[in-house]
Amino acid sequence: METYSEGSLKLSGSVIAIGAFDGVHQGHQTVIGEAVERSKVLRVPSLVYTFDPPPRFYFQGVRILTPVKEKLTLIKQLEVDYVVVAKFDEFYISRPPIDFIKYLKRLNPLEIIVGSDFRFGKNREGDINLLRTYFNVRVMKPVCCSGGKVISSTRIRELISQGQMEESVALLGR
Repeated sequence: METYSEGSLKLSGSVIAIGAFDGVHQGHQTVIGEAVERSKVLRVPSLVYTFDPPPRFYFQGVRILTPVKEKLTLIKQLEVDYVVVAKFDEFYISRPPIDFIKYLKRLNPLEIIVGSDFRFGKNREGDINLLRTYFNVRVMKPVCCSGGKVISSTRIRELISQGQMEESVALLGR
């Protein structure tokens, strides 16, 4: 797996999974796994586009579940070809959605895979519909645990804060 900062990679084709992927939990593993599988079918590299720090940490100061180095180690285990780590800062959040789209075009995605709540650009103005005007976008349904609840980084943080380590580890999948 090769890791790049935003702007330093150009590809002739790819399948991209985009997300904060804090925790690289079972839901994230499903999204990333889908990108890896689709990339094999389409015979192009898989790419994970993620952020450091995660947006929720930047805006809300929430606990980071996986520091970027650990996140990259976990993503590598999922057989991803490339990772782009965008520095999530004041400059990044001030960019209009079209800037993100222009960057993604450099990666020539045959498919982009995101979660149903995906937003991007200044004030979260970009959404899945805007992304679909430029790319083939696959929206993944939330992944649920055996109890039927959605697996999310927020839920895992809540479980950890409540001392429910066994359940949080189960949702992380490791």
